[in-house]
Amino acid sequence: MNDLFIGFTSLTWQMGVMYIIGGVLIWLAITKEYEPMLLLPIGFGAILVNLPLSTVWAVTGAHGAEPGFLQVLFEMGIKTELFPLLIFVAVGAMIDFGPLFKNPYMIFFGAAAQFGIFATMIAATFLGFDLKEAASIGIIGAADGPTSIFVSSLFAPRLLGPISVAAYSYMSLVPLIQPPVIRALTTKAERRTRMVYHESNSPKWLKVLFPIAVTMISGIVAPISVPLIGSLMFGNLIRESGVLERLSKTAQNELAYLVTLLLGITIGSSMKAEAFLTLDTLMIMGLGLVAFVFDTAGGVMFAKLVNLFLPKGKKINPMIGACGISAFPMSGRIVQKMAAEEEKGNIILMHAIGSNVSGQLGSVIAGGMVLALVPLFMIL
Repeated sequence: MNDLFIGFTSLTWQMGVMYIIGGVLIWLAITKEYEPMLLLPIGFGAILVNLPLSTVWAVTGAHGAEPGFLQVLFEMGIKTELFPLLIFVAVGAMIDFGPLFKNPYMIFFGAAAQFGIFATMIAATFLGFDLKEAASIGIIGAADGPTSIFVSSLFAPRLLGPISVAAYSYMSLVPLIQPPVIRALTTKAERRTRMVYHESNSPKWLKVLFPIAVTMISGIVAPISVPLIGSLMFGNLIRESGVLERLSKTAQNELAYLVTLLLGITIGSSMKAEAFLTLDTLMIMGLGLVAFVFDTAGGVMFAKLVNLFLPKGKKINPMIGACGISAFPMSGRIVQKMAAEEEKGNIILMHAIGSNVSGQLGSVIAGGMVLALVPLFMIL
């Protein structure tokens, strides 16, 4: 009889809290449509792994405890970094670097908008996290979920759950986070700045050479970054080669959907109550928001700085600096919407997308820099 009710007697209040958290994530995914492809499986995975005596993580068999299906996915996809890297292949196949080629200076906004990563790293160390954990938390500000997962799986496995939830939650909240920050740092006149866009086609040789060159340079400068950048650029090379159209579409659709599904539910399985319901989780959520705000502010302020040296009529709309984060193409669309609201007919979308594409590249490079530099700093 006791075995019949063992599920009820094994329930704890911590499990109940995790059911609520999982339910909120599912509600945000379905009702608000905030990153539904990830928040929904993450929320359901969090519920699954916190069921009493849950067999999704470990199963008691004839030979003792054996891994359940979520543990198998975690060991094969997260610990080996396979899932994040496959996501990068899919993302690379989706990205068109054309807007960046037409406005090469946009690459600087992708760099400036990573300021929040390093500011948050400093703040996290003051709160008691070691340097590797602080670096993993700071990467949340890159607005790039796969990069956050990749870095934290190497540097801070115990914090993988809260870091992943923070990264994807704030990515979905970019439409709520960025506009107030942008308005606080710019004047109405600055937000109404018009920018001329000249249509031109980038040569195919440049589009093909770019991913190869970026991978080779990264491999020489920071070898540890090659898995991240190489996967992204491989996906982009498939797209730009022009001879692998079916493979490119498969990477953009079937591969992206399948791996995202498995990644989400596996990340959810790392949200066990005893590891998730801690003070560290609350601090990570707070620091993640700080990282997003500082990244947005860094891009805007850099654009305002550049404008000091540009003649009248050549000024940059500082809002495009905020697109230097990796929330592609969401951030670019938000800035265009704000520009149109300030002045009807003000089209800065292509400039914003160019900055947004550079942010995608910048976030991966920043992740590679963190992986390369943090171990060196720890030796010093």
